[in-house]
Amino acid sequence: MLIVEDELALAETYAAFLEDDYDVEVAAGGEEAFCALDETVDVVLLDRQMPVVSGREVLAYIEEEGIECRVALVTAATPDFDIIDFRIDDYLVKPLTAAELAQTVERLLALEEYDERTRELSSKRLKRNVLEVEKPPNELAESDEFARLNREIEALETEVEAISDELGIDELNGRR
Repeated sequence: MLIVEDELALAETYAAFLEDDYDVEVAAGGEEAFCALDETVDVVLLDRQMPVVSGREVLAYIEEEGIECRVALVTAATPDFDIIDFRIDDYLVKPLTAAELAQTVERLLALEEYDERTRELSSKRLKRNVLEVEKPPNELAESDEFARLNREIEALETEVEAISDELGIDELNGRR
């Protein structure tokens, strides 16, 4: 996890809230964030209003570099319609409690897990569909590999449903 905050004392407070449960790194501003951002970062807590390099510029960098991570803007700024175009997963208004930060990080990580599992499920369902179209039913019924694939699909469906329930997502409608 990366905390990007130009107020170092605040960044260290956030890190202290989370470091017992997560591997936390602090970047004291947008310029330091450029050096710290890589494929190992799963979650970014990003201050929106920073001097020199803004949160918006850090978001653009994340997108340009193709860094796969979840981002929560953590800011004192009241949200405006410009956030519609931001690639963010949450928007938190300061001040924040330890519980609020922890809940946000847990949810962002659960969202990532949900996305990974739904991609895996979709891939396995596609393979099953191809085999069902191309192979006769008796071959499918006799195939240990096909039976394993069906068991994996059932397990993933159960896992995706559990994560969906935890996040409060209506899977068909994508609503919370």
